Amino acid sequence: MASLPKRFGVLGSGEVGKVLAKGLATSGYEVRIGTRTPGKLAQFSKSTGIREGNFQEVAAWAEAIVLAVLGTAALEAVTLAGPDNLAGKLVIDTTNPTTNEPPEDGVIRYFTGPNESLMERLQAAHPRIAFVKAFNSVGSDLMVHPLLAGGPPTMFYCGNDAAAKAVVAKILEQFGWDSEDMGGVAAARAIEPLAQLWCIPGFRDNDWIHAFRLLRP
Repeated sequence: MASLPKRFGVLGSGEVGKVLAKGLATSGYEVRIGTRTPGKLAQFSKSTGIREGNFQEVAAWAEAIVLAVLGTAALEAVTLAGPDNLAGKLVIDTTNPTTNEPPEDGVIRYFTGPNESLMERLQAAHPRIAFVKAFNSVGSDLMVHPLLAGGPPTMFYCGNDAAAKAVVAKILEQFGWDSEDMGGVAAARAIEPLAQLWCIPGFRDNDWIHAFRLLRP
């Protein structure tokens, strides 16, 4: 992974998956998108030229992956893709451990505790995969080229593999983000809750167009 991958597979047919697939394609990468429901993305594929496949097909074809499914389905998605198909590859983990319960005063509920993270569960279950947490702390409308009055926002990311993180840093730069490497997978314990904080203005005031920015002297 010293050089940038040319072929990206996106696992997930929701808005996050579609937005990141289009962003990668626009940035010059070859992209395919995976779904568990054949034909679900037929119109998307027709309008974008991004081919649809099942998780296993997309994972086998790709040199790197974006995992863009519900947090409750993250481990299952890796199993469906095939751990052998993902071994040694970068997997950008966009997931959050959200439950189906309603927010409490705008605060979404997580199925993880404060001293663990979903990404750590994924990494522990699949040590041969180079997971990097990113794109989990902002809405899909701002994931690619976020144009905000305060300037480029900051995307926090983490993971154990330095080469994989270097690829993510480059993609974030291409997408118009400042980025901050927060270290190894344990940092996901702090990065994943950023989504809870980000969602509060949305659920309380219907304000979804904002992002975090790290400031230094």
